[in-house]
Amino acid sequence: MASAKVQKKSSSRLLSSLSFGGFVKTHKPANSNGGIEDIAVALSEGLSFKQLDQVGKPPINGGQSKLSKQLEEKERTWNMLTSLSAIPISYFEPVTQLQKIAEVMGCCHLLDKADECEDPYMRLVYASSWATSFLYTSQRTLKPFDPILGETFELVNHHGISYIAEQVSDSPPLGASHAENDHFTYDSTSRLKTKFFANSIDVCPLERTRITLKRDGVVLDLVPPPSKANNIVVGKTWIDFTGHLTMTNVTTGDKVVLNFKPSRWFSTGRPSEVDGYVYNAAKEPQIRMTGKWNSSMSYQPCDIKGEPLTGTELKEVWSVGDTPKTETLPYTYFGDKINSFETAPEKLLSSDSRLRPDRYAYETGDLSKAGTEKSRLEERQKAEKKRRKASGVKYSPKWFDRTEEVVATQWGDLEVYQFNGKYNERRELLNSSNTGASNVRETEFHPWQ
Repeated sequence: MASAKVQKKSSSRLLSSLSFGGFVKTHKPANSNGGIEDIAVALSEGLSFKQLDQVGKPPINGGQSKLSKQLEEKERTWNMLTSLSAIPISYFEPVTQLQKIAEVMGCCHLLDKADECEDPYMRLVYASSWATSFLYTSQRTLKPFDPILGETFELVNHHGISYIAEQVSDSPPLGASHAENDHFTYDSTSRLKTKFFANSIDVCPLERTRITLKRDGVVLDLVPPPSKANNIVVGKTWIDFTGHLTMTNVTTGDKVVLNFKPSRWFSTGRPSEVDGYVYNAAKEPQIRMTGKWNSSMSYQPCDIKGEPLTGTELKEVWSVGDTPKTETLPYTYFGDKINSFETAPEKLLSSDSRLRPDRYAYETGDLSKAGTEKSRLEERQKAEKKRRKASGVKYSPKWFDRTEEVVATQWGDLEVYQFNGKYNERRELLNSSNTGASNVRETEFHPWQ
């Protein structure tokens, strides 16, 4: 991947470059009039952006009512901070959100092992280790490109899987994905819910992910952990996972619960420790799991009190392994090929993320063109939305159908989309046809309907 050509700028300059002039005050000046200094103070003291809207407004009783220049500047700053379009192109990485989510397939061989395994508890060890392995990608703190409505991402030539993802909604932004090989099927609908604080962002995954192991028809339900992006204003940005990752065997009631240890103030190093247990349907521990989400996971059989069984030892089930030496960002060898046509079907859908002109320009180091193309695509998307509204046409995804099911997560309700099988028919037709560009790179990006 050519991401090595793109040098990351300090994330501490992201917001300061927009409005703060490079500083954040920790105490409110005595002579403050409620302008930009108050915003910096509010951010440093932990106010949310919703609360930030009240900063600097005149007192209700006996205060001046005129809109000062400071208040106008506050309003402009607030709008910039809450608008993704204000983020400089240099703070992106050369993949889209659809592509980054697809990196969950990097260690899908663990799902193959889960399907081949006869021990119901070891199935959960393999499957939860697979889910944990994806979190390694979170160390890349640059922002992925937001997918265009109708954009897709296909993936083949990796452990026999056929993978398709589609941006099925833009309000709210929501993606759906499906993967399948001889051992499992994977179906997921997801979106992110964020909450802003002074120098951090809480990221909560509203997600419905289910894996079906083909040999015995076992269905596994995954609930990933929430995360926090730290130092978004001051310092080097880093990711912290909090709470739990839960995977439940819907068929038997067995489950695994992994606890992610949060960081502490003034602690040294970055937190990454994970530990937990595989439980039977009676909620009795069967296997202890421990490790670090950014390096490896291990397991050891235990008694119902959670103590290791005599004569057993801790065994590693997953590790990151070697990573490409040419990359400046933490990509795995699989992630390094996410933009490559080696992992794409020969005749690619024209809506595929690899073909986006802004993403490709950024990958090759042309940031100016990337910014221009990004703006052009966003304006085209707005125009398409206006056209549909004017003609009374309701948008419908191609490869996924919206179901009647609404999943209640701890962070909100999620509409569930289901793979409709039409992609397989389209893929067979494309593979058997003689049409298509001789050079897939020449295919024009076209997610529009």
